[in-house]
Amino acid sequence: MKIKGTCHFDGRTFLAEQVIENGGRCPSDEKPLQPDYATVMVNALRDAERAGTEFEDALERLANLNPAFDIDRESVLADAEASVGRLQTGVRTGTQG
Repeated sequence: MKIKGTCHFDGRTFLAEQVIENGGRCPSDEKPLQPDYATVMVNALRDAERAGTEFEDALERLANLNPAFDIDRESVLADAEASVGRLQTGVRTGTQG
């Protein structure tokens, strides 16, 4: 899974892997995206991408089996959608010097 984000400082879109590689800083303007907990954020981004890929792969394997059941969409996505919703604040803090 490739997670994308948008920087609150410069409004540019980035891939989570770029933030991971950049030690928690925005790839375009180098500002820290979480100055107090950068390591925790980087590890969480890495874990989310890895888990997301495993999740997508598992669902694809299930779908390929053509099982005799339907999966309740809400049971699979509700918690993830709630967490993503909390991460979509749209806040722009402006340029900091």
